[in-house]
Amino acid sequence: MEKYAERLRRLSFSQTFVMSNKVREMKANGLDVISLTLGEPDFDVPRNIKKAAFEAIENNFSHYSPVPGFLDLRQAICDKLKRDNNLEYEPKQICVSNGAKHAIINVLSSIINDGDEVILPAPYWVSYDEMVKMMGGKSVFIETSIETDFKMTAEELEKAITPKTKAILYSSPCNPSGSYYRYEELEQIASVVARYPQITIISDEIYEYINYGGKHTSIAEFPQVYEQTAVINGMSKAFAMTGWRIGYSACPVWLAEGCEKIQGQMTSGANTMAQKASITALQTDYSEYRYMIEAFRKRRDLVYGLMKEIPGFKVNYPEAAFYFFPDISFYLGKTLNGIPIKDADDFAMFLLDFALVGSVGGVSFGNAECIRFSYAASERELTEAMKRIKECLENAVIS
Repeated sequence: MEKYAERLRRLSFSQTFVMSNKVREMKANGLDVISLTLGEPDFDVPRNIKKAAFEAIENNFSHYSPVPGFLDLRQAICDKLKRDNNLEYEPKQICVSNGAKHAIINVLSSIINDGDEVILPAPYWVSYDEMVKMMGGKSVFIETSIETDFKMTAEELEKAITPKTKAILYSSPCNPSGSYYRYEELEQIASVVARYPQITIISDEIYEYINYGGKHTSIAEFPQVYEQTAVINGMSKAFAMTGWRIGYSACPVWLAEGCEKIQGQMTSGANTMAQKASITALQTDYSEYRYMIEAFRKRRDLVYGLMKEIPGFKVNYPEAAFYFFPDISFYLGKTLNGIPIKDADDFAMFLLDFALVGSVGGVSFGNAECIRFSYAASERELTEAMKRIKECLENAVIS
């Protein structure tokens, strides 16, 4: 009898962590590798948030919280959604989870049966397809490209809908492309989904504040799909709280109850001190934290200028998040220094071995012709990384 559950055979390891682990191994062996793999702000948690966590410890918030989170945190999330997104939610519609990834799993666990279809516009975050597989669902992909700024249209979405479609899962701003959907684009998508009441929209908005191009729009703002939408967000990206593991979902009541039921049997409530600190983060005027966003904007412009000079790279100008996702199809089907390059994962491995720069190939993001670089790194590291890649490719033997 096989020891492994069948679901393990369906799943892949996260390519992001595969590459970051290889970088760590190479560094441990004394190699000077620059890692642009992980999507993690390189800032420390702001002082006022850390102070709130210390106060929570001193005040003995060390016992179990309610499964969906402390009431005052859920109210702070409701206030944030009203203030920033003009969305009306009550605390009973909020489920605080162990990170935004957990929030998505809660929603999928609540709605997906074996064989149900989930539409994923590609590129998508690496875990989306694996999460759908874990629930027994089937991913249906909508291909996009750098020419369309990596965004699907309402018409493409409607063509992908079938009687088995149960959900649409996407991020805006997007990991890995750095693109985001504007108001008019989401309005058209909402008009399509409203005609299919069996479909739930799972809108991952974890990069909401890291937006350089304009105002963030949540698709839940459109009343025709408010009752069909699960808004996903959290503290990791905008507040540099990745290790604190606080995410949340805002859902219609029936779905929020489902998320609480699932979470109650899986993990119970999230870390209590981190929950209390999150209240302070959400209630502080975000201008206090904008220094991080401005630093990311400066790095974006730096990398864009340098990356355009790299031979064979086709680059768009990302308006949000902290990633570049250049098209490197020029190198596919060729050999570099005798190494066959059949897809972007091969290309990422080539850059790691020959340029000592860590990145993540686009295969697990749903695009085998692109490669993801995180620019959540110092300007010095970013400048050196682009220099290494440019020189490596200029000097490579290509056949």
